[in-house]
Amino acid sequence: MSSLVEQFPEVDRKTLGSIWSQEMQKKVKRNFHQINAAEKATEIYNRYLSSVGSGAPPGILLEMARCLDYSPAMLAKLILEHYLIQRSSSTQVSKSQVNSFLRDTTLIEDRDLSFEVYLCVLQDDVYGPFADCIKHAVGHEYEFHLCRELDKLNIGYYSEDELRSRGYDKTPDIKLHVPIAVEGHVINWIESKASFGDEESHRGYLRDQFWSYWNRFGSGLVIYWLGFVDEIDQHSDKGILIHSSLPTDITFMDPLLLTPRQ
Repeated sequence: MSSLVEQFPEVDRKTLGSIWSQEMQKKVKRNFHQINAAEKATEIYNRYLSSVGSGAPPGILLEMARCLDYSPAMLAKLILEHYLIQRSSSTQVSKSQVNSFLRDTTLIEDRDLSFEVYLCVLQDDVYGPFADCIKHAVGHEYEFHLCRELDKLNIGYYSEDELRSRGYDKTPDIKLHVPIAVEGHVINWIESKASFGDEESHRGYLRDQFWSYWNRFGSGLVIYWLGFVDEIDQHSDKGILIHSSLPTDITFMDPLLLTPRQ
């Protein structure tokens, strides 16, 4: 991050952090199948056991992750899976068991492995329970900020929790009581993203979230608080507007201007 801030001083630090995180996720996805292939994974696990056996100092997995150019938390997960398989008669272990050990490394009986996994989840800014907690907290922070901005403008809305209590399965962060208009587009819902909007992540959100909201509630607004690339802003005519903040040029519906049918 210090190198990025020095190289791009005009870009907000949070934006640089989000872009860096997304690039790291792409790298892990590219390398995942290669590193987790049965033969390669076994080789990595045996290398770890050899380092422990030879008395290498703590930080073995961190150094291995650096050499592999891979996520420390994801590497720790791989090692944990092999460790648990060796301790059981099964050839597979449940994801819930592995994740519980990642969240609480004191559950790992092997003292050396427990500390190694702890160092990995502590040092990983992208994957693992600590990173997930931070992302979750930052997401809530920006959602709270959005709600405060809407409250200042006296814009009524249903929150995601309220929508879920009403039985909706696909829910945006905000569903407006009464639609507003932004740049000539009707806005029925708002989704808050505490991240930078790049093409790959936006395609995923369109597929998994935004088009579902559009089908249920009509057109809406997506806010990428940390900015976005211009290429993703291509669906406004279809009903999905992209902004990096809550717009100020909002047109409100005036019931007094509605003419009743004769």
